[in-house]
Amino acid sequence: MKVTLNIAMTLDGKIDTIARQGAKISSDADWGRVDRLRAAHDAVLVGGRTLLDDDPRLTVKTAALRDERVARGLAPDPVKVGIVSNATLSANSRFLTDGDGKVFIFTTTQTSAIQLTVLREAGAQAFVLGEHRVDLVAMMKILAEHGIENVMVEGGGGIIAALLAEGLVDEVQAYIAPLIFGGATAPTLADGEGLLDGVRLDLIALTQLKDGGILAKYEVIR
Repeated sequence: MKVTLNIAMTLDGKIDTIARQGAKISSDADWGRVDRLRAAHDAVLVGGRTLLDDDPRLTVKTAALRDERVARGLAPDPVKVGIVSNATLSANSRFLTDGDGKVFIFTTTQTSAIQLTVLREAGAQAFVLGEHRVDLVAMMKILAEHGIENVMVEGGGGIIAALLAEGLVDEVQAYIAPLIFGGATAPTLADGEGLLDGVRLDLIALTQLKDGGILAKYEVIR
């Protein structure tokens, strides 16, 4: 399975301001690229904070891209994957109800049996993988068993750091906006406890956009 990390960040590596209210970073041109990237993947994945705070739709917006997916025998939207320790999202959340893709939620024993029933009755496939944190390796195996061959990761910083730490990321696509947010507590590309050994990358493409941003594509060096 190929896992591609897609992120929009400022020049100082922030993916939001200290307010954590979903500050706009991507330009309209970059959003078009993100939509094409979503359409090209079997599944789109987000972590718990993004899932609960932003309630993302994770759908393909462009009609032509949706039609192309259908022509290939796929659903108009990719599978939505949420990774969250306590899956407290409501049954009428956008993540569960918007779009035409299947919904997978991977959680832990912190999610109550009642809430698991709510999620499943809302149409989600819910899996319990761990007590405090989701077993990401086991999660990837389950996705593969369901025919998912490539996954796009859209954040946030916590799940990105966890996936990198487990060696589960193959490619990174980073839109670097001509912005600086600053703030020691503002979220970054990879949050959490830090990666002591680091993750080495090989630059495969670098493009300057007309909006002043830069798109950098890297392969992860194993």
